[in-house]
Amino acid sequence: MARKGRGGAGRIPGSQGSMMKQLEEMQRQMAEAQASLEDEVVTVSVGGGAVTIEMTGAQELRSITIQPDVVDPEDVEMLQDLLMAAFNEALSKSQQLAADKLGPLTGGVDIPGLF
Repeated sequence: MARKGRGGAGRIPGSQGSMMKQLEEMQRQMAEAQASLEDEVVTVSVGGGAVTIEMTGAQELRSITIQPDVVDPEDVEMLQDLLMAAFNEALSKSQQLAADKLGPLTGGVDIPGLF
């Protein structure tokens, strides 16, 4: 007759505790990696250096530098385009930096909201 119990059959002793320790270690490593991303900065220049943007690996905008000769009241649209291009490129580089740093910790699994 089959024995009914708590479902402990087939469980490897100690494996649950080992898994919890591994998860805690991974969580610690992720926190360290995310904290280091706040200190790393990517710099992007567009328009031959007309606009430069610095962004952290945590996608925080640090600075925008605009060369004075680019500021033309008659052509604001060009400046807007340069700013948008620089920001999008900086964001992309920052996201790649985060993926490079955190990817090995997640084993390539895409965790929504992590990057």
